[in-house]
Amino acid sequence: MTTASRAPEGEAPAGGADSAYAWYRLAMSLLVSMIGGVGLWSVVVTLPAVEAEFQVARADASLPYTLTMIGFAVGGIAMGRLADRFGILVPLRGGTVALALGYALSSQATSLWQFMAAQGLLIGLLGSSATFGPIISDVSLWFVRRRGIAVAIGASGSYLAGTVWPPIVQAMIDNWGWRDAHLAIAVFCFVTLLPLSATLRRRAPATLASVPPTATPQRGTARPPMSPQTLQTLLMLAGIACCVAMAMPQVHIVAYCADLGYGTARGAEMLSLMLGTGIVSRLAFGWIADRIGPLPTLLLASALQALSLLLFLPFDGVGALYIVSALFGLSQGGIVPTYALIIRQFFPPAQAGTRVGLVLSATLLGMALGGWMSGALYDLTLSYQAAFLNGLAWNLVNSAIALFLLLQFGRRRDSGAPVPNPA
Repeated sequence: MTTASRAPEGEAPAGGADSAYAWYRLAMSLLVSMIGGVGLWSVVVTLPAVEAEFQVARADASLPYTLTMIGFAVGGIAMGRLADRFGILVPLRGGTVALALGYALSSQATSLWQFMAAQGLLIGLLGSSATFGPIISDVSLWFVRRRGIAVAIGASGSYLAGTVWPPIVQAMIDNWGWRDAHLAIAVFCFVTLLPLSATLRRRAPATLASVPPTATPQRGTARPPMSPQTLQTLLMLAGIACCVAMAMPQVHIVAYCADLGYGTARGAEMLSLMLGTGIVSRLAFGWIADRIGPLPTLLLASALQALSLLLFLPFDGVGALYIVSALFGLSQGGIVPTYALIIRQFFPPAQAGTRVGLVLSATLLGMALGGWMSGALYDLTLSYQAAFLNGLAWNLVNSAIALFLLLQFGRRRDSGAPVPNPA
């Protein structure tokens, strides 16, 4: 008899699904993800300083962010495979060393390509990637009844990083310069992430990881409404599309505010507000997903992101931008964690790290593409209006995919038609 079977009814077994240990582990995971997520946001705040330092165009100054996201995307797949095979501790410790080294070397860069190499290879590919996808897939293995809200909390680490780090990094740049700021980040990441990673040493029991979520339809084990390869591909395309749209405000809000004459500090505050409300959004949509399922939640979040993105077009006053930034954060934060919930509903748990890594890496490629594309459109038109419209068009692609998946799943379930086995 397993430990889980001996637990009193309605009570989580010690160290099991939804237990006190699972929630403690989630808290540590959130802290690790928040610290390691600095790699995603410091480069956004540093964009104007890098543009001035190396005397480059806006699109070229956006390339370090683009390479960071590409590295983060590719690294997410590799780190997911490592976590599936060896547990999360191996990628976390290796990522910590790479992250610290990347910030130390980037602070000494004498050209844009050197800065880009440190950002893309060490900070993105080998560093911060270990604190995002593997964290989310690991969290999903420790929860059953509360998987939606737990994954949403775990996925909030990157947004918590985006809330905490931009004003801190901006203050360090203002007082010390961007080079010394990068050195300080290197030291802080090294001395905090190594001991914190030790709290996640324990691996999820196989019996726990195999338990399906309670949101699974009661007619039997959940299976994709189409072939596993098709579902995986559609989720990756949806991830790219939603994050091309998401990148426009997140990557360029600091530069946008500078162009409007409000200053970079205002832009950093708006980015922080955007990502702070994004945390609220992720928690809210995690709660919603536990009740209506991940596919309807994906469509709802996508539609709300499109609506809020549209509001950036007519409103460019400083007060209005604070409000629209908050609304954008409240709408878009729930999209990315929902992909992980869809993966856990329709695929075997042994594939969680790899498959979640693939989808999350696609979202990061979307952020990379969207960040560069917005800068290129700005250079072409000397305005961000075309960039906002471009983001809206990509968002509609995401909404169309979400609607298609929801209709396909509903049609198969309602008709009683057989669906393929995901394994």
